Amino acid sequence: MAAQSADSPARPDPGAAGPEKNPKRWWVLAVICVAQLMVVLDATVMNLALPSAQEALDFSNADRQWVVTAYALSFGSLLLFCGRLADLIGHKITFLVGVVGFAGASAIGGASVNFTMLVTARAGQGVFAALLAPAALALLATTFTDPKERGRAFGAYGGVAASGAGLGLIIGGALTSGLSWRWCMYVNLVFAAFAVIGAALPMGGKKARTLGARLDIPGVIAVSSGMFCLVYGFSNAGTHSWHATSTWGFLAAAVVLLVLFAIWQTRAERPLLPPRIVLDRNRGGAYLTMLVLGSGMFGLFLFLIYYMQTTLGYSAIKSGTALLPMVLATIVGSGVGNVVVMPKYGPRWLACTGLALGAGGTAWLTRIGTDSPYAGALLGPTMVIGLGIGLTFASTLQTATARVAPQEAGIASAGLQVGQQLGGAIGTALLNTIAATAVTDYLDDHAKGKPTPALLKLAAVHGYSTAFWWCTGIFAFGVVFCTALLRSGPVSAPEGGAPAPSPRAEAARA
Repeated sequence: MAAQSADSPARPDPGAAGPEKNPKRWWVLAVICVAQLMVVLDATVMNLALPSAQEALDFSNADRQWVVTAYALSFGSLLLFCGRLADLIGHKITFLVGVVGFAGASAIGGASVNFTMLVTARAGQGVFAALLAPAALALLATTFTDPKERGRAFGAYGGVAASGAGLGLIIGGALTSGLSWRWCMYVNLVFAAFAVIGAALPMGGKKARTLGARLDIPGVIAVSSGMFCLVYGFSNAGTHSWHATSTWGFLAAAVVLLVLFAIWQTRAERPLLPPRIVLDRNRGGAYLTMLVLGSGMFGLFLFLIYYMQTTLGYSAIKSGTALLPMVLATIVGSGVGNVVVMPKYGPRWLACTGLALGAGGTAWLTRIGTDSPYAGALLGPTMVIGLGIGLTFASTLQTATARVAPQEAGIASAGLQVGQQLGGAIGTALLNTIAATAVTDYLDDHAKGKPTPALLKLAAVHGYSTAFWWCTGIFAFGVVFCTALLRSGPVSAPEGGAPAPSPRAEAARA
């Protein structure tokens, strides 16, 4: 057979510079971090700009959710496909295509003259983010394999990845208040220019290979369709109702498609997501940890912003600034976790500690009132939560790519991104419903006739507090299963030329 099998032993790439010999590897890290920042910012940067965009483009409240959902749908549904594509055609070329495409979509979004143009641009951002995000993490994992440098590199990357959602709220508030909502899109051109110029540096990762028959087309169709239905189903539940026929129809279709995908992966000659990637105890635990973290984190940010703006009357810029201490705590947690804790103790206790801090911080937040002072009610708990988020991210990033051959670093990285996206969709939908129900029940119990503005505020705060209690439960659940699933002890970095096991060897081992 002339073409080398995707699962046959990989030959070391003579043209690839080893991480110890690459004097510009820290500049490579800066490029990767800037590109990743561009992606994670867009998960939240438009949230604070939506009212201004809605007024400028004159679209309805019902349409507004599509500005957020369009990005989540395309990003979440294509991650696994794009992660494998990065492995097949090369991490660096995929990274560059993702950066340039994301910038182009952002420019179109910033110049939007109507709702359709804006939503199309947001969907395009999601497509190119799905290319960029797995390639960025794969490049990081294959560029930094030396244990001493790996922790520092992942600490910097983790700080960006973990704090990006909070930074998006800060930057979105500043740009919307100081310039225009359009600059929440245009700002990506600055990030992209830096990343494209920096991509001329020598990077780790694989060179392009012939695509041939290595792409699992049935697997791509099944998992992309299933992920689309799953994300759309939860988004529909969050904006409409859990009782809607469309919600359960899409969720049922998602279950069927993803089950078929899982079955097919055990039989495919060259599976899109080799079962050994997910069934590794630590790696599977990292994916589930990220799903739990995303479920609590995105809902938490959503209700924090609602509370600060609608109840406390904060402006967009003030709301973003109020989250700055949490962002700084997240960066510190990620750095300490990756550099100090992971090399010695591994992911188990790091993830458990991070999620426990998240649970404690969200429980502390349930004490909010209608006129609570920032220093007394928000500063302390948000900093505790930020530290917990940073530590939890630190536990997952290295674990997801540890002991993975370079030719599978992209798909392993994509699995982690999928966990975060699914967690965000599930958590937002679930917590939205829980908070809305809590508000309705509170008004039914306390209103005598038409509710007063003061009573409506009390009901809203009750809804937020209820959502925070559920976030506490989600994080606490994560502590329990991380203790049971993740292993103690340090994880090893991927070897530069480590081959992926062949399907025959994998079957023999099973």
